[in-house]
Order: sequence, then C-alpha cells, then structure tokens
Amino acid sequence: MSNTLQPLSDHWRNRYLFMRHGHSQANQQRVIVSSPGRGVEHFGLSEHGEQQLAQLVADWQWPVPTRVVHSDFLRTTQTAAHVAARFGLVPSVDTRLRERNFGELEGLSDEHYPSIWAFDAEDAEHQHQGVEALSRVASRMQAVIGDWEQQVSGEIILFVSHGDPLQILLTALAGKPLTSHREQTPLAPASITLYGHGV
Repeated sequence: MSNTLQPLSDHWRNRYLFMRHGHSQANQQRVIVSSPGRGVEHFGLSEHGEQQLAQLVADWQWPVPTRVVHSDFLRTTQTAAHVAARFGLVPSVDTRLRERNFGELEGLSDEHYPSIWAFDAEDAEHQHQGVEALSRVASRMQAVIGDWEQQVSGEIILFVSHGDPLQILLTALAGKPLTSHREQTPLAPASITLYGHGV
C-alpha cells in the first residue's frame, strides 16, 4: 500500500476547523494516554487547558462553527464543550477522531514518542510495539470528513481531535507521504487549522 492517501476532493462542500484539544493532564504529567480505557474517563484538561479554552472562545478569531464533532476522550470532550457552549451548539462524538493508539507505550513517559516517530518516517504500515499504523489513522480520520462531505454542504464543522491524528490527517490531505507527518510544525494544544473551500 502507498503511504500517500489521495486527497478526498479538490472541491470541498464544507469548511473544516481541525482543533487539537487544550492542554491536558496527560500533557502536564508528560505521560502517554492513548487507550480508550484510560482516556475516555480520565486525563481531562489541566487548569492551564481550561484557561486556554476560556481565552480562546472569548477571543474567537475563526469562522463560527455550525457543528462540533469530537473524539470521546475526556480532554477532547471538555475542549469541544467549551466551543459548543460559546456558540449554542450540541457537540457530537465520533470515535474515529480518537487519539492514535500507542500500544505498549500506554502509560509511559512521552519521551517515548520520538522512537515511534522514527519508525513512522520509514514505514506508514509499521505497528512497532503495537502502535496504530499511520495508514490506519489516516484512513479513519479521512473517513470522517468523507461522511460529512456526503451528508451536508455549506457548513463549518469543527473537529476536536489529538496531535498525531490531526498531523497525519493534514499530511494526507496535502497529498504528502504519511511518513513525513512529523516534518511539519507540531500542532500546539488548542491550536486550530482551517481547511476546505474558499481557504
């Protein structure tokens, strides 16, 4: 399989805001929390993350979303709730937006990330130490957009997800090899990237 996924379309029906969750307790503790068993109910936003989100929605500088869709991890759920409340929206969950599963590295220090990214740079299909392959992450993330592109048009949809999945998605949408996902500037907590027609 090629490690480059074809872009969904050159003609987008909607615009998308790709948002990484705010600063989390996992970020604060520098620990890898990637399994639903731990991430759905635990490791929400840190105090700093709550402040980040409060400031972000108060000084909103992006197109106003018409929908908010998020990963079911606690940190993304709480992030989505801040934005949805600001614009009077009811957020919805899509588990395909979950964190990349880091397999045997679950619960370990985030110092282990670079070792996996080194394997990523060589092979988009690798599952070293049980880590979810780049190709699988890209496929599930693009499938979310594909579904919305078929269902609605003229909307501004905010997706709240995680650092690696969003970087992998943006790499795929740019038509670049998935193995190059770490070559772009890392997405900071609470950062937003606009994508779609008219961008």
